[in-house]
Amino acid sequence: MRDLVFKGETLSDRARKNLSILDTIRRSGPISKTEISSFIGVNVVTVSNYVEEFLRQKLIFEKELDVSKGGRRPVLLDLNNDSGYAIGVGINLLNAIAVLIDMKGNLILRVKRETAQVSASEIVELILGLVKDLLAQAAGYKDRIKGIGVAIAGIVDHGRDTVRWPENIDKDNNSYSLITLPLKDILEKELNYPVCVDNDATMACFGEQWLSREVEMKDLVYMLSGVGCGIMINGEIYRGTSGCAGEISIYNAKDKNNEQQEFNCTAGQPCLLKRWEVDLGMLALAKKEAPSYKDSKIWQLCDGSIKNLNLKNIFEAIQQEDQLALDIVKRSAKRLGMKVAFLVNLLNPQAVIIGGGLEEAGVPFIDEIRRTVSEWAFEEASSAVKIVSSRLGENAVALGAANFIVREVFAGVKE
Repeated sequence: MRDLVFKGETLSDRARKNLSILDTIRRSGPISKTEISSFIGVNVVTVSNYVEEFLRQKLIFEKELDVSKGGRRPVLLDLNNDSGYAIGVGINLLNAIAVLIDMKGNLILRVKRETAQVSASEIVELILGLVKDLLAQAAGYKDRIKGIGVAIAGIVDHGRDTVRWPENIDKDNNSYSLITLPLKDILEKELNYPVCVDNDATMACFGEQWLSREVEMKDLVYMLSGVGCGIMINGEIYRGTSGCAGEISIYNAKDKNNEQQEFNCTAGQPCLLKRWEVDLGMLALAKKEAPSYKDSKIWQLCDGSIKNLNLKNIFEAIQQEDQLALDIVKRSAKRLGMKVAFLVNLLNPQAVIIGGGLEEAGVPFIDEIRRTVSEWAFEEASSAVKIVSSRLGENAVALGAANFIVREVFAGVKE
């Protein structure tokens, strides 16, 4: 089971052709060799050579003949969905999810746990528990699982296969320590499958693009929160030189009490450059203001106790058209919208996808982000960008991580 080697974005010419041909079959099959050749711009003889190897390894199969336009009828090719399976694990604001998918990205099994933010020590047990629960339901698939993709918060060092996990050590001052965690090694030893660890926002962004039917959608930003985003440029994951692209805040441990005068944001609070809470401060704002609004639905949903209040209560209150919840969400959306406007100006993407649990805030949240971007970004950039909720919803991170395993399988096919 340990025969898969993950190479990230360092792809050979053969790997790129593997990926291009198999992805075309995945998206558009059943399809002929001639159609593949035309679609990807590679001559049909080369396509045929690659296809022969894919057939031999049973990644694809030949299907019924297409209607002939004269001469021999072309054989159609389609993906063998059951040639392998992949597991993905993702953690967002509200829950942790593990999924099992086939080679076409179809969801087969899913395990979900409600969760709050967890520590570095808890994250390993959480992931192991999720995967073991999933494997307990996947007896008939175990021998064909190609690998496990894990997508979590933090900066992933792909060279050393470690994660720098952000541990919140002072919630009042929003201060973090960074703990280096050899997550890949730990999980591979425990689970006996090859493991690929990556950033949550990056994998969510990849999953949205990989599973989209809009093939031309190649320049994307996925906003996981006000803290981080995933970026795809021309259909490729953008990680930057050292793998930490997408961290959209800066942080100085010496600046806990605004001691650094050159970075004092009091004139423009909230400071768009400084690190925010992942929920954009919605929960803290609700706890502060709810006591003044005893008729708010928020009180009913938390059983009249601020200690019980959680983010889900706020989102449920919005669905009941609660004014306080709506006000909290719109204020947070405006903050996020200003940060999105900055990214829209900087990257000029085709789409910005709002996810990671934030999309649960609903239409008012997305509409306020759109309005803010329209007001703050350059017209040329804001008029070209689509701002939408995550299509994959709470499964986005896990599905992205699982489908990245599929992508690596495609790229790694050898003669």
